[in-house]
Amino acid sequence: MQKKATTFDVILYIVFGILSLIIIVPIWKVVSDSFNAVGVYRFQLWPNDPTLGGYQTIFTTAKLFRPFLNSVITTLVGTLLGLALATLGGYVLNQYDMPGRSLLSYFLLITMIFSGGMIPEYLVMKRLHLVDSMWILVVKHGINVYNLVLMKNFFEGIPGSLYEAAKLDGCSPMQVFYKVVLPLSKAALASIGLMFAVTIWNDYSTVQIYITSPSQVNFQYQLRVMIMDGDTPTTAYKVSQNTLYYASIVCAILPFMAAYPFLQKYFVTGINAGAVKE
Repeated sequence: MQKKATTFDVILYIVFGILSLIIIVPIWKVVSDSFNAVGVYRFQLWPNDPTLGGYQTIFTTAKLFRPFLNSVITTLVGTLLGLALATLGGYVLNQYDMPGRSLLSYFLLITMIFSGGMIPEYLVMKRLHLVDSMWILVVKHGINVYNLVLMKNFFEGIPGSLYEAAKLDGCSPMQVFYKVVLPLSKAALASIGLMFAVTIWNDYSTVQIYITSPSQVNFQYQLRVMIMDGDTPTTAYKVSQNTLYYASIVCAILPFMAAYPFLQKYFVTGINAGAVKE
């Protein structure tokens, strides 16, 4: 028997429909303007003079290619490092018989509330020879206590009988980690890996503070320079400055827009499993 739609259901559909339009329309307008050769700003959802010139300029301009490559490298390496440290740290904190486990947990949680500040951080990065180097993005975001706690909570949700069975089969703690824990943690790894990747990819403030060499900046910082300072590249294609701006924005968000639909089910499962405990 088909359920009748109640007044609440209708209101719910209307509210979520309006919220969806509020989210989708601005994104669609940016995409539309990135294909529009006309530089006059107006509210329109379809380009009057369609062109690929903005994207052709971005993909053929060396000034933008190097920062984009830097972003890809630092995002991939930083995500792998962040996942390695978060999974290993979460697994260690899940060992209840480890001496000093509670003290280490409190020490890590304190860092979520208090930090040393910008000047001590700068001095540490300088001692590590990471100032004016794109690898500072990898090291700075290599450990995230929030993601580590999520991994720890996820590991706690794995039945203890699996740990005991692996130990009875002669597995060492690290063998249990590689052969039992990691294969069961695909959802958590996908969701937390996505958070690491988005954080590193979108970080321009760190580049603004620590990096001065043009060859070391990332794509987000170069995009900001283009928009804020009007430092647009010369182009052989007939496109306006606004077209280049919008095309750059689309290129900046496109990798994660393309990847998110494939990771969405893992993302929701991993966050719920790591954040909620009965």
